[in-house]
Amino acid sequence: MNKFITFLFFLGFSKFGFAQHSGLSQYVNPMIGASTMAPVGIGKTFPGAATPFGMVQLSPNTIFGGDNGSGYSYQNKYIEGFAFTQMSGVGKFGDLGNFLVTPTTGPLKTVAGRHAELPGYRSLYDKNSEVAEAGYYAATLTDYHIHAEATAAPHSGIIRFTFPANAQSRIQIDLAHRVGGTSTEQYVEVVGDRAIQGWMKCTPKGGGWGNGADYTVYFYAECSKPLKNFGTWSAIIPDNQRRTRQDVESLHYDSLIIGSSVTGRFKQKQGRHLGFYTEFSTGDRETVLFKAGISFTSIEGARNNLVQEIPDWGFDKVRENTKRLWDKELSKITVNGGTRDQKVIFYTAMYHSMIDPRNVTDVNGQYTGGDGRVHTAKGFTKRSVFSGWDVFRSQLPLLTLIKPEINTDIISSLVELADQSGKGYLERWELLNYYTGVMIGNPAISVITDAYHKGFRNFDVNKAYQYAKQTSDKFGNTEEPHAMEISRTLEYAYTEWCMSQMAAWLGHPADVSLYAKRAQRYKDIFDTEKGWFRPKGKSGNWLPWPEQGRMKGGYTTIESNPYQQGWFVPQDVEGMTLLMGGREKVIADLVNFFDKTPADFRWNDYYNHANEPVHHIPFLFNRLGVPWLTQRWVRIICENAYQNNVGGLVGNDDAGQMSAWYVLAASGIAQICPGDNRYEIFSPVFDAVHIQVSSGKIFSLVAKNNSKQNIYIQSATLNGKAYNKCHIDYDDIIQGGKLELTMGDTPNKQWGMQ
Repeated sequence: MNKFITFLFFLGFSKFGFAQHSGLSQYVNPMIGASTMAPVGIGKTFPGAATPFGMVQLSPNTIFGGDNGSGYSYQNKYIEGFAFTQMSGVGKFGDLGNFLVTPTTGPLKTVAGRHAELPGYRSLYDKNSEVAEAGYYAATLTDYHIHAEATAAPHSGIIRFTFPANAQSRIQIDLAHRVGGTSTEQYVEVVGDRAIQGWMKCTPKGGGWGNGADYTVYFYAECSKPLKNFGTWSAIIPDNQRRTRQDVESLHYDSLIIGSSVTGRFKQKQGRHLGFYTEFSTGDRETVLFKAGISFTSIEGARNNLVQEIPDWGFDKVRENTKRLWDKELSKITVNGGTRDQKVIFYTAMYHSMIDPRNVTDVNGQYTGGDGRVHTAKGFTKRSVFSGWDVFRSQLPLLTLIKPEINTDIISSLVELADQSGKGYLERWELLNYYTGVMIGNPAISVITDAYHKGFRNFDVNKAYQYAKQTSDKFGNTEEPHAMEISRTLEYAYTEWCMSQMAAWLGHPADVSLYAKRAQRYKDIFDTEKGWFRPKGKSGNWLPWPEQGRMKGGYTTIESNPYQQGWFVPQDVEGMTLLMGGREKVIADLVNFFDKTPADFRWNDYYNHANEPVHHIPFLFNRLGVPWLTQRWVRIICENAYQNNVGGLVGNDDAGQMSAWYVLAASGIAQICPGDNRYEIFSPVFDAVHIQVSSGKIFSLVAKNNSKQNIYIQSATLNGKAYNKCHIDYDDIIQGGKLELTMGDTPNKQWGMQ
């Protein structure tokens, strides 16, 4: 062991990775948010290797079952293996975590070993050896004295294992592994003397996300060592035992296993709870490489993905290529000034904003459609993981600025899914063609409206509008008698407004009137006696007012209380203000809302930055004529709610939303209402922010005299001319130019009043 540690030290393994590089990816720390457990943090990101919007996320799995969707939490002591697919930042039970690869030595173990009475193949690992960078992860498995390194290409990944001398070294693959469940059937075939191929079917019977995701992961994998001594195992679980999410949540899955059946050399094997292993002898510090291509379409697609992306065994070349991919994408926004920690937080936030919506199209352009058939993409890339209720607020607006093709891809993907599946409406939370129905609202309509208004129309506009209309008519604020809950009514009112905008642009006057009227239905649930929003039953009568009033959590509100949700009228802030009693009253109420918020911004009943319903609220001060309060609170949130450590996200990253909020906020601009091209201006974290917008031009925000104390805008110029607005139009941003702000330590209450 001592000799092995000395060897690792000689190679330079450390918390800071290998040789430092000059690209912006040097500022990415994938460990930010990589925890699922309070009080350390609940960002629920994964620390493993990925490429921008890639199909493969090659990451360690340390935790299984329960509300641990990423499959990794920093506090766990064991690594079970390295899976080729992961979800990022999601709550609930997660999914994916497929094709789990673990290096081992000694006797073969066929269960993970999550219970003391069933010791398994998982291993303790040395936290001091753990390295996480953009596109690279490494750790030492101390039970086996094996150092593992992983890097990824868009559709494939490669792992480098450094083994000790051992006559019984091994790579084993748990084909049944799935975060939040299990794959229900597996197939593996040996191809030649170094390769295996096969698939894992992940059906609703196996649990997973929402107990409804239904997809197949295909793989083609090669080992640098010849396959001479290999076989499969099959865990034995009695047919009368349940294998549902309930088992998984309680970590009972291993307890159900009463044994395993091990098969030696074979050609092909199909069954349930299968694993594959290949054994070999290794010399001291011998490296063995293992690489695999993944596809959601076919084995041939997986093989082609690997051959095209990782044709040889050049681990370091793949790692370097992945670093360059991240450097290129991160350079869409460059910053000057700020501390190193602030830069790490900023570029890690950009990194996390570019995991999803991921590419699920093979390199040959094929993908599996909503009808279960193989299609060839024409004019777009099929994408998946649309956490709509979260990401319509900041993540997709950010991408509209710097990578609008991602937005039009996800629009095309959702429209085609509505078409191919026969459902005829746009899903609000899509996972691998699965209509999860998670959360509320019609966020796809928001994304379509925002993209169209900004001139990005590389999708079937007429079909998108038709499905948006059918979506709004199915789930919106219709005239039919129905209960009017607070969250649903307000969220639907916003996307009804989006529909009226689209109808006007596309020349549907009857729809303009219809949806504009529905957009105003938020007023129907405002109780003037209580002075706040209050739900109604199907009869139209008010529901009983709770003792806690608007502070009552879950009072027909989703992951919020009425005080938090009630501010969500982004399409009609002026109307909301009048409804609430006028500007002065609303400002005083908002000041109270923020003043009672805990300094750390973790889960609370006021400005709960840990969850999405409040994310637009700091920018409302701009709309109310007190922009210095937006400047103040945005800087405080950026300072206190984001940190350069594992607990650095105060809530679930939610497929990039929490991170994207920071990118925009730290840059000094953000939208309150996607679909409206107005951007609010406030105090940026950095001295200068240069955004390469979709036109290819550079829009710069420069903050003169910027500091931790100088957070208030004193004056501004736009392209050299005096500028006294606290907002700017998208058309001005897209033309490029420079917005120069002069900062000070006291509010200038005259600036921004135009």
